[in-house]
Amino acid sequence: MDYTIRAMKPDDWNAVRDIYLEGIRLKYATFQTSAPSYEEWDKGHLVNYRYVAVDSTEAVKGWIALSPSSSRCVYKGVVEISVYIAKEAAGKHIGSDFFEKVISETEQDGIWTLYSSIISINKASIALHSKFGFRLVGTRERIAQDMDGIWRDTVLMERRSQVAGI
Repeated sequence: MDYTIRAMKPDDWNAVRDIYLEGIRLKYATFQTSAPSYEEWDKGHLVNYRYVAVDSTEAVKGWIALSPSSSRCVYKGVVEISVYIAKEAAGKHIGSDFFEKVISETEQDGIWTLYSSIISINKASIALHSKFGFRLVGTRERIAQDMDGIWRDTVLMERRSQVAGI
């Protein structure tokens, strides 16, 4: 492994943002057209589950963060995953290592469902989720337009814990 996974720090934001912007430019990671401010992003993501993969120079090569699915307490064990890997770092198993870490930690903390909404053309992300036991819940057809005005589908995938909460 030529990288280390560690907790994300506020100082990592510029690099995290750059990887997010790369995902926007590639048009298969998100429908967003711009990155939020750190303050906006910070409000929407759980503090305990934010990680970056860094190389030996501390350059960020990818990130993963979890968001609550709802503010209602009955859904406290259901969270959404966001995972982004820099194009230059693709294929180095960073995504797999992120998932192993997050699955282990969330199960220990009683989180029973991880889910993701993935643009259907993002085959690498679908394969990564499938590898870790996420199942296809459904397809949202023509849910949003990409930056070129092309209507895209998203697939909803979820992983139910076999040990936490149920």
